[in-house]
Amino acid sequence: MISALLKDWPSLLKDWPRRAVISVTALFILAPIALIAYQSFLDAPFFDPKAKLSLWAYGFVFREIDFWHALGTTLVLATGMTAIAVPLGSLLAFLMTRTNMPGAKNLEPLLLVPIFLSPLVLAFGYVVSMGPVGFITVWWKQAFGSVPWDIYSFTSLILIAGLTHAPHVYLYASSALRALPGDLEEAARVTGARPARIARDVSLPMITPALAFSGVLIFFLGFEVFGLPLILGDPQGRLVLSTYLFKLTNKLGVPSYQLMAVVVMVIIAVALPLVYMQRMLLRTAQRFVAVRGKAVRTNLIDLGRWRKAAVALVLGWFFVTVLLPLGGLILRSFVSSWGLGINIADVLTFDNYVELFDDAEVVHAIINTLLIATIGGALAIACYTMIALAQHRWTSSWARFADYMVMLPRAMPGIVAGLAIFWVFLFTKPLAPLRATLFSVWVAYTLVWLAYGLRIVQSSLMQVAPELEEAARVGGASLGRAMRDVTLPLIKHGMLAAWLLILLIFVREYSTAVYLLGPGTEVIGSLVVSRWGGGAIDIVTCLSCINVAIITNGLLLAVRLGVKLHA
Repeated sequence: MISALLKDWPSLLKDWPRRAVISVTALFILAPIALIAYQSFLDAPFFDPKAKLSLWAYGFVFREIDFWHALGTTLVLATGMTAIAVPLGSLLAFLMTRTNMPGAKNLEPLLLVPIFLSPLVLAFGYVVSMGPVGFITVWWKQAFGSVPWDIYSFTSLILIAGLTHAPHVYLYASSALRALPGDLEEAARVTGARPARIARDVSLPMITPALAFSGVLIFFLGFEVFGLPLILGDPQGRLVLSTYLFKLTNKLGVPSYQLMAVVVMVIIAVALPLVYMQRMLLRTAQRFVAVRGKAVRTNLIDLGRWRKAAVALVLGWFFVTVLLPLGGLILRSFVSSWGLGINIADVLTFDNYVELFDDAEVVHAIINTLLIATIGGALAIACYTMIALAQHRWTSSWARFADYMVMLPRAMPGIVAGLAIFWVFLFTKPLAPLRATLFSVWVAYTLVWLAYGLRIVQSSLMQVAPELEEAARVGGASLGRAMRDVTLPLIKHGMLAAWLLILLIFVREYSTAVYLLGPGTEVIGSLVVSRWGGGAIDIVTCLSCINVAIITNGLLLAVRLGVKLHA
């Protein structure tokens, strides 16, 4: 790769607009990672004048029992949620795309809802619904005497994480299944194979790369999950790497940046090979291509008497994963207290919301969230579009280098990226005044979702026929003019869809802003974390409901405008 880049150096000098965009992008991506690496080799915070290069921080962390406990727990959690999410997501994709399950078209949007809901909000919902004094728990105890579950157990954490991450697998599996012809499945059906046998032996093996890719993704997401273990694991003293990192902040009584940097380096060291593995899986996917030229007409597999059972499975998953936690959360926001022997009708109140809107900090957080999601989302899409255009139809090795580089932020969980951006603003004196503004939050969000947003924009660019741009160039237009007058107008609807999707993602984001929380920069997600730590359950539930309401309205708007939520 390095030799190819050096050979293509003249092309980079020639295409200076592309060079400028890629250079700024590289600085934007590599600076936080470089600062993290530098901090990990210091024996004190980088702003300490006495700080010197040392391996002391690595020795301290690697001798910590809590670190190894957190690492082991994270590995088990990532493995467990992958073992649940991949089979479940694959099954849902098969039922929705390859069978005659009733109402499949109307049910599909339900499968994508958890992707846009904050895991932190869902965790709160499970606590107030199925916690020790949750609504479902109280009802069950009154009816049967005891409950067979413990929402704070490690098993519950793995199960909930697996159920809520199944939609990620569904996206990749359903896309691959839709591209398959139906002749092989039809042949299996003619020989007497039942739907389950067809799925196991024919359909799903044909999309092995998509399933492997999604499995690697889920395993990686197990290393960045923060909200679920913070709410469901912390009461039992159970740590994962993300919550261990969060608790390291003042491990030594002062900011323990050097210790935190070591943990971040461990997370990145684990994540980078996983990101690389994903790219390798994409490269080998060509061996499994089943559609070449004109696609074969697909005949849906008849489920027969299992049609209602299939619908029940989808609705049951949606109830447990979405309706159960959100229903409890909404109900809890309208009661003053709850427990055994309390009648809901006697404790219903709007006082929680009155108190919420009397809190200036909370109101500020809601406004900031809307600003970040709308204006910040639009600016992020503008940045992603510039990067996508810089790579668009450029055959230079530098374009391929940029393609690899933009995947690096994916190796940083949200809480890690937020911490890295926080350090960048502290380390860079000209930027220091901007640290306490929404600009720092926007930079962190834009970095975390760079690969996702870029993929959405690139998918729109790929639909533009090259001859349209070539016609403009033949007519004497410069590259920039052709992109401005031809390419951009043709992808404006795609950019609108991308903006709506990024808006929803920015509203649900929470872990990235944890370290950037400060007077004037509060957003809903980070404020929920801080208020939960202070025991303000009424404010937390109301604020979580408002977060869900914003996301719901955004989803409805996106669907109304015809936006594909899996773009």
